[in-house]
Amino acid sequence: MDASVKNNVIAVRRSKEDKKVLRKQLKASHTLLKHEGISTAPQPTKSLVVANGGLGNGVSREELSAALNEMGELETLIMHPHKPYAFVTYRSEESARKAHIHLNGKKLQCGENSVTLYLSYVDSVTCEKEESVPLPEGLVLVENFVSLEEEALLLAAIDWSSTNEDVTAQKALKHRRVKHYGFEFRYDNNNVDKDKPLAAGIPQECLPVLEQCVKNKHIDIMPDQLTVNQYESGQGIPPHMDTHSAFEDTILSLSLGAKTVMEFRHPDGRIVAVVLPGRSLLVMKGESRYLWTHGITPRKFDMVPVCDPQSPAHTPDLGTHSNLTLNKRGTRTSFTFRKIRHEPCRCAFPSACDSQVAPSAPSMPSPPSLPCCHADAALLEKEYVHRVYDAIASHFSGTRHSPWPRVCHFLSSLPPGSVLADVGCGNGKYLGVNPEFGCDRSIALVQICTERGFQAFVSDALSVPLRTASCDACISIAVIHHFSTQERRLAAVKELVRLLKPGGRALLYVWAFEQEYNQQRSKYLKDQNKEHPENPSATENTPEDSQDAHEKLSIHSSRHSEDNYRPVENIRDVTDGKLSVHTNRTAFNTQDLLVPWHLKEGKKRVEEKSGEGGKKDKRKEMSKKTSGNTCSAYSLSSIAKLDGNPDPSPGFDSNMSSGSHLDTSDVSKPSPSCNTSQTSSPTLKLESESSPAPVYHRYYHVFQQGELEQLCGQEAGVNVQSSYHDQGNWCVILEKDMGR
Repeated sequence: MDASVKNNVIAVRRSKEDKKVLRKQLKASHTLLKHEGISTAPQPTKSLVVANGGLGNGVSREELSAALNEMGELETLIMHPHKPYAFVTYRSEESARKAHIHLNGKKLQCGENSVTLYLSYVDSVTCEKEESVPLPEGLVLVENFVSLEEEALLLAAIDWSSTNEDVTAQKALKHRRVKHYGFEFRYDNNNVDKDKPLAAGIPQECLPVLEQCVKNKHIDIMPDQLTVNQYESGQGIPPHMDTHSAFEDTILSLSLGAKTVMEFRHPDGRIVAVVLPGRSLLVMKGESRYLWTHGITPRKFDMVPVCDPQSPAHTPDLGTHSNLTLNKRGTRTSFTFRKIRHEPCRCAFPSACDSQVAPSAPSMPSPPSLPCCHADAALLEKEYVHRVYDAIASHFSGTRHSPWPRVCHFLSSLPPGSVLADVGCGNGKYLGVNPEFGCDRSIALVQICTERGFQAFVSDALSVPLRTASCDACISIAVIHHFSTQERRLAAVKELVRLLKPGGRALLYVWAFEQEYNQQRSKYLKDQNKEHPENPSATENTPEDSQDAHEKLSIHSSRHSEDNYRPVENIRDVTDGKLSVHTNRTAFNTQDLLVPWHLKEGKKRVEEKSGEGGKKDKRKEMSKKTSGNTCSAYSLSSIAKLDGNPDPSPGFDSNMSSGSHLDTSDVSKPSPSCNTSQTSSPTLKLESESSPAPVYHRYYHVFQQGELEQLCGQEAGVNVQSSYHDQGNWCVILEKDMGR
């Protein structure tokens, strides 16, 4: 080939590649403006926004800095929590130009995954003042409390190969493995058998550490109980409070091995994320021990400050901090030392004290355990999701009316002729907005869709019988929170991505652990005062109902972590081995739980005969008359039900069947139908109005802030376009890469 012709061919190819990068860059700029309100500049400046280069995409500060520094000297690099972009300011405009030319469209390798960077100029970057938040009262963090040699000695003292439970009560829990010394802490009742000490007391290797604690006045009496937890990368422990009646005031937690982040939550909504370095000692006493919950979110990476806090009395606010990076978790072993309490607790926090509150109603006879394997998870979902929704389908469908505005906006934004799949369509609530097709795990709900004239078929969300790359868009509303393991939740995301064409988008909604966010309570909690506990047949007032009344939605960017978590008095402590039953219309105190549904079939049928049925028929007609780009007044909400999903939050629409339509009656008294056979029974006899309403229990995993983005970030070839909080739900919009 002639040299000039060859050069022309190369130039044409390069021109095509440049045009493709330019299109992607413009699309990224449009997305930033539309979803984040970030305006880009047409002329070169010293500052740029780096799309796909954020912590929310799994990009660490070190990885991004290395690429940016090749173009010139940096002045600032700002990476906000959970966001899929970053801001960079160079010392000179020339360096910024160089970065804009050479890094646009460049793939950045981030561990096992890669992201494609798209850079645009911005006029300026606002750098907020970094703030520190005080640690909870009574909480002390002592760094480097033990030496490297002492750390090695302590770790070697724990023999994980031993299987003699009578000696150390070794357990393999869902998110960690554990050993108990002195006394076994029983996760089925959150207490200890004080009259049954274990054969193995606290190991001798621990005594020098405890003597040092006494010498430094962290404790004044030697502990007699030790719990050793070992966490691998990706494991954690739900938010919990050590039982008051089981242990004395001061609790010591020694962190060995890898660094992690522990979150402390106050009943008034405050959240303090504390970075726990290896070989550090955490001392909990007073308010921090008796009133605040603490937990570790299961994940493989933590957002941590670039530099650890200088003072152990303060920690950066990880919700607003911009000088963050990603820290990959490794194996961490914690030694928690406690003193058994032999008298009732008389602390100054009676609202949170099990010794000072009236005994609660008996709990369900034998709640199911958290699944330890795929088979257990599938069985749990079959009993506490699939069968429940088949049994309550008619009642559930009657509580799902208007589509949610934010979901409607997504559906209406799709180009005409787009192929849309509603995975977990429930009763077809959103099929009336943008008519396409849906699927659901519940045969009964699919039948309701068919009766309404919608195209729907029975399918599991983990295996949808559609061709790969056949859909322009997918929605999964209130579905994924019904999967009982991290692996199955990720598999549900992967299946949605598989269905999408390159460039296709998916909208995901899950129920949020944070029912109070940015000082606003979700409709789920707001309706608490409207409840009538004494009247189990009180009309349900769900979040959807509030939207029917045109109340303003509470939608916030997930950038902020001042989400308010408000534990409620008398809620059962978190149990590691068994699922707890949630009290409807209250804040959550654990992520894995059972949510009651009070079946009102008898009352509902009477209402239909006395006029409600006529109203329902009118709504049905309105639904059929509604155009595809508007929200119908009557389109049932049950989107997440593909895998048997309850609706996520009473203020959260759920085509999945979840808490969005939680019953307003008091659920602090679980019905005898709570046991597995009764709860999972697909059919029930019609009860007379004088008979107690049957109670079903649906499994949920409520998501903490950032957890959904992180879950989606584990799937290669997709980008999180935006994320937000909507009436007690965490939501993300994903886009599949063009190259997939």
